[in-house]
Amino acid sequence: MRTALRSLKPARLATTGLTALGAAGIATTALAGTAHAAQAPAKPATKPAAVAHAHDAKAKADAKADTKADAKADAKADANAKAKDEKKDEKKAGGKEYADNLDGWIREARAIMKKHDIPGSYEGIKRNIIRESAGDPNAVNDWDINAKKGTPSKGLLQVIQPTFDRYHVEGTPDQLTDPVANIVAACNYAADRYGSMDNVDSAY
Repeated sequence: MRTALRSLKPARLATTGLTALGAAGIATTALAGTAHAAQAPAKPATKPAAVAHAHDAKAKADAKADTKADAKADAKADANAKAKDEKKDEKKAGGKEYADNLDGWIREARAIMKKHDIPGSYEGIKRNIIRESAGDPNAVNDWDINAKKGTPSKGLLQVIQPTFDRYHVEGTPDQLTDPVANIVAACNYAADRYGSMDNVDSAY
């Protein structure tokens, strides 16, 4: 009887030991699983709605600016076409024909200037043209202070774009190097600043 009881005790201890080892194994496995879960990479954050909205707003603004620039270019092209058509209509209606040379450009410019009360004699205009461009309507000054500022003087009377834009006379092409438009705008400027192109004897 005693022998049997003694033999049973080790068996119980062994079972208890296995139970303890089993619990420890489960705990170790659980900890390992927890560590593995903690090390799992985080999902990338969703793009904030504010950033997407800002991107859309910039795209719309860029599109609007492009549309505005295109409209301005179209309007300028239409104005030039209208001026040319009016010139053709005037000739068809018995308007005077002008030669496509320096003499013709000056005479046509003076006819337009007369309608707008812009002073300037044939001699005064031609004298300044010869000094400024030697009669070349495509002459460009690429070395003076205006050129360094990015607005080179161009045309028969060497006008810069900002001055041309301000003193351009309706009825002439909105083009800086157009010979007639260049003369009329330059004489309009000279009249405003010096009284007349006749009073200009040097760079102006």
